[in-house]
Amino acid sequence: MKLASVELRGKPTFGVINERGFVDLGRRLDPGCRDLVALFENSLLDQARHLAQGPVDASLSELQYRPVNPRSDMRMFALGWAYKAHQMEAGKEDLTHPNMFSKHPQSLVGHDQPIVRPRLSDRFDFEGEVAIVIGKGGRHIPAEQAMSHIGGYSIVMDGSVRDYQKHSVTAGKNFDASSSFGPWLVTPDEVGDPKKLVLSTRLNGQLMQHSGFDLMAWDLAELVAYISGICALVPGDVISTGTPGGVGHRRDPQIFMKAGDLLEVEVSNIGVLRNRVVDEAA
Repeated sequence: MKLASVELRGKPTFGVINERGFVDLGRRLDPGCRDLVALFENSLLDQARHLAQGPVDASLSELQYRPVNPRSDMRMFALGWAYKAHQMEAGKEDLTHPNMFSKHPQSLVGHDQPIVRPRLSDRFDFEGEVAIVIGKGGRHIPAEQAMSHIGGYSIVMDGSVRDYQKHSVTAGKNFDASSSFGPWLVTPDEVGDPKKLVLSTRLNGQLMQHSGFDLMAWDLAELVAYISGICALVPGDVISTGTPGGVGHRRDPQIFMKAGDLLEVEVSNIGVLRNRVVDEAA
């Protein structure tokens, strides 16, 4: 099942994406279930699956996509140097623990929404990533139970302002509207074995990154267990699992995004996250 947070006819809502169109769960479920995160908080996935078999409420062309978790209190735990190829190109081999930073909600836009190249820098880089969304919370989750806490899989484009990142990772990763998250969440039953996922990043149609998710350095279950040992995970928390090799600033010559560029991150069994680059307004 594909679940998306969208704006429909001027109002924020959420629902199911299928081949027939969009089923508006925000309209059809109890008013207390106000967004996609609440669907997991209230254990309403089975009801959502039932409603998805009914009539659609809109065509996909009517939707404006928001980040999968659009809440202002969303937490995204993002990994750095999570693939061996990216570790090698960055000179960060033989890491013994996950390297993490936080991405803030204001840095994220939805699918088909513009990503903004900040006017303070011309070193705006791309990082395509697979993201997992927590569906069931917990603290000190055992690795053998961790996969049952994953509510679904999505895609993140981790926009990185490289010159700012050199002196502050938090700064370089959190410029307003510099990254994207979507287009939707796909539940684990439709994704299948996540190790078989394949990620590709294209800039203006040119392949920049291509890797199997099985080459990610950290086991997903161990990763969920590790983070839950630091803090209690809650439904809607996101773990963006890092990017493979091929990023722009490690190329020769370097490649950075500019206004008008089209950036696409595709992950098999999930979809394509697509965004056009615009310059920040003066």
